[in-house]
Amino acid sequence: MQRFIEHYQGRMYDVVVIGGGITGASVAYDAASRGLRVALLEKNDFSGATSAATSKLIHGSLRYLANMEFSLVRESLKERKILEDIAPNFVYPVPMLMTHYKSSLKNSKWFIKAGLTLYDILSYDRGKTWDESKKIPLHKTISTKKALEMQPCLKEQGLTGASVFYDCMSIFPERLTLAFIKSAVAFGAEVANYAKVDGFVVDRAGRVAGVNAIDLLNGARHEIRGHITINCGGPWADIILGLAKKGEVSETLRRSEGIHIITGKKINEGSVVATMTPRGRHFFLIPWRRHTLIGTTDKEYVGSPDDYRVTRQSIAELIDEVNATFGSGFVKFEDVLHAYGGLRPLVEEQTEGTYESSRKYEIYDNASDGLQGLITVEGGKYTTSRNLAEKVMDLVREKTEMPMGPTITDRRYLFGCGIRDVPAFIESLRKRYSGFGRDTLEYLGRHYGTEFEQVLHIAEQDGEYAEVVSDDGEILAEAVFAVRHEMARRLSDIVLRRTGIATLGNPGEEIMRKVAAIAARELNWDDRKTEEEYRSTMELLKIPGREG
Repeated sequence: MQRFIEHYQGRMYDVVVIGGGITGASVAYDAASRGLRVALLEKNDFSGATSAATSKLIHGSLRYLANMEFSLVRESLKERKILEDIAPNFVYPVPMLMTHYKSSLKNSKWFIKAGLTLYDILSYDRGKTWDESKKIPLHKTISTKKALEMQPCLKEQGLTGASVFYDCMSIFPERLTLAFIKSAVAFGAEVANYAKVDGFVVDRAGRVAGVNAIDLLNGARHEIRGHITINCGGPWADIILGLAKKGEVSETLRRSEGIHIITGKKINEGSVVATMTPRGRHFFLIPWRRHTLIGTTDKEYVGSPDDYRVTRQSIAELIDEVNATFGSGFVKFEDVLHAYGGLRPLVEEQTEGTYESSRKYEIYDNASDGLQGLITVEGGKYTTSRNLAEKVMDLVREKTEMPMGPTITDRRYLFGCGIRDVPAFIESLRKRYSGFGRDTLEYLGRHYGTEFEQVLHIAEQDGEYAEVVSDDGEILAEAVFAVRHEMARRLSDIVLRRTGIATLGNPGEEIMRKVAAIAARELNWDDRKTEEEYRSTMELLKIPGREG
């Protein structure tokens, strides 16, 4: 992939997409695959905000059954299956152990059983996956004894049993988003990160005819013209819309903070633990990369999304909720190896708290505001982004005379994901590349799919790049590949969104210096720039409120 903005020559596009999270990536892919000329601009890095702040679950929105949002749950379950199909190396079924305690009616065995029975009914097509091994079974109820055998970490007092059902996990949401970006590029879309939209182009008829953008890496300004502009700014969507409304900000968008922590405190690998706090809110303990991922929170955020940071207070509040559920001292602040968070854009105002708010989305034709040529997308969730993009492009087809067919994104593998049987694919790598460790081959096979050979080729050409830098078997060649082929332009892009080198927390100075040196060679950084990137990334990896 190449940043098109560095060589932009004034091309006219059919669709200009603002935002490189999962929504913008999905819209760009759907539009390009229908034969349209597409440009996508992201002011930071792809999947750098909300799309990176997930629980790494692709789920059917079980808890929204309590709100009677049957259509949202059905849509989510359908899209869960589609993502299993089109991204088999990233998305796979995982058993969810939902605990039952005496403390709450909503957490009782019979209440949950009724909900899970309906969940099973709404996921009637769960067995029609391309890979038969990914078929999801019906839920079942298990005894207290069996629940404790599955997950000894559970608090036994008051436990009346558990339910086991299945949802799906996404092993690396940032790379899954990147797969949508790459799929768009494969169909001719032109994309650029670090390209900030700071205004709109308006023609003589008063129609939005594109955007004004600045290349944040070199300061160059560009006018990017397009017939339709689609605002997929996530938590920034109302702010972007305000650029067109001359400072007037939408009042429909609310923001909810969700944070996660990663600890070395391990739970059994066999299942995710889903449980309810004494205050009636769900959270998860998720086995991930031989660690435990804990989250999420749901608290209204007021202020500029540009100013958002995870705080010690937010971490402490999550730990308090976990300990209130599992027992005092279950997680301590010093156990936290990494913390990350983001803002969810919400479009609903009728509920008192953001936890009760729907994760539905809205597609606004801004022609109703006198802004012909502009569409704004607000709200939504990762799991349903592909279908959201399909609906956006169906609206574009209705509004314009641009020829386009129906979507094909639900029946094609994403770029690099064309693997019918992932375990067999991994085993074939181990037989063919015996010079690399088993963990390395499994990691590369799952995270790079059919592109794995390009990474291995870099390591084979230069032994320095074959060095293993994580317990999962990651190698330095991934950093080279990230710069050369995946548009990584900052050290943080490499270690947090293209590779998993720092997604479990600070890997240590030695490894970070090595990755920074690779980036410096590939991107022609001088010593000052290299040190600046190193220090800013290390600062990002600090646990808020912890010294050193």
